[in-house]
Amino acid sequence: MRKFILYGLGIAILVAAFFGSKYLIESNSKQKPKIEKVIKTVFAETVTNSTVPIIIPANGTLQAKERLELFAEVQGVFQGSANDFKAGQSYNKGQALIRINAAEYYASVQAAKSEFYNLVTSLMPDLRLDYPEAFPKWQAYLDSFDVNKSVPPLPETTSDKVEYFVTGRGVYASYYNLKNLEQRLGKYNIYAPFNGVLTEALVTRGTLIRQGQKLGEFINTSVFEVELAIGKTFSDLLKLGEEVALSVPQSSKTYTGTVSRINERIDPETQTIKVFVEVKGDDLKEGMYLEAQLEAREQPNAIKISRKLLVDESEIFIVRDSILDLIKVDPVYFSPKEVVVQGVPDGTKILSKSIPGAYAGMLVKVNQEDAPAVNPTETVE
Repeated sequence: MRKFILYGLGIAILVAAFFGSKYLIESNSKQKPKIEKVIKTVFAETVTNSTVPIIIPANGTLQAKERLELFAEVQGVFQGSANDFKAGQSYNKGQALIRINAAEYYASVQAAKSEFYNLVTSLMPDLRLDYPEAFPKWQAYLDSFDVNKSVPPLPETTSDKVEYFVTGRGVYASYYNLKNLEQRLGKYNIYAPFNGVLTEALVTRGTLIRQGQKLGEFINTSVFEVELAIGKTFSDLLKLGEEVALSVPQSSKTYTGTVSRINERIDPETQTIKVFVEVKGDDLKEGMYLEAQLEAREQPNAIKISRKLLVDESEIFIVRDSILDLIKVDPVYFSPKEVVVQGVPDGTKILSKSIPGAYAGMLVKVNQEDAPAVNPTETVE
């Protein structure tokens, strides 16, 4: 009897557990919610291909186009200058930059002039007797000779005999030796070859100057050059005389320069060429940092877009019947923020702003507000 009762209780418990679990499962089942389609609003532009000027950005520092490094070719004591020989001092063309004491050397030059004058004088009796036709020229030469002035050129000889006679007496050798002394005497004074400013002064009055010693640096402040490094891709596009827009960073000052020189050698390390732009301005200073915009070329049938819109460097999103699609494009020129591309047909709607998570086939809605159209004629930097 006990066994039957236990068997019945077990069966009853199993049946109750089965129906209880079934009830729990059915009560926990939830109805799946309906997934609503999300349509993102995008900004789009209508493409109009045109000619896009390609501008190459570059930068460099100003250097004076005319520069004179002052070195001593003779030895002596620095006497002075037309102005105070100090950095920042201005000089006009022809003013003395350096005067070195040449009293001793000047005396030796004067002595050499006297000896030369005596040598020519000793020829006169023989010229009067043997070559009377040449005598008047040499007499006039002696009359015009002044030891306090530069030695005048020797008279021209039309007769070979007279030339041999004068040469045999050592007149020509003495004359050229004397001219050499005069040339060296002129090196004791250095004059300004142009209007400019002394940017470096390494000696003061009373300094003993030695031969080969650097004395300072003098520059022309009216004309400057800026050296720019340009990629070799655009080496054949730049031309001499082309205008270049220059600006000072973090300033509103702008200048216009012209390409004055182009180095034909490509730097093997950077694969760039050196372009020199000449610029003038009253407020320009040597060493000033400038940014340049070089107009390399004009790209026809192209548009300019943000680099953020480019997918895998060769595709962009377009809007076709409210659905995003990808098309292939041909990138022509990359700048830090923009890219010039070709291959987009006129009238195509492209995204003007990138959207996160975009994919081909995505359903979108174009913002009806007026968005700025693609203007391919704007300068691309």
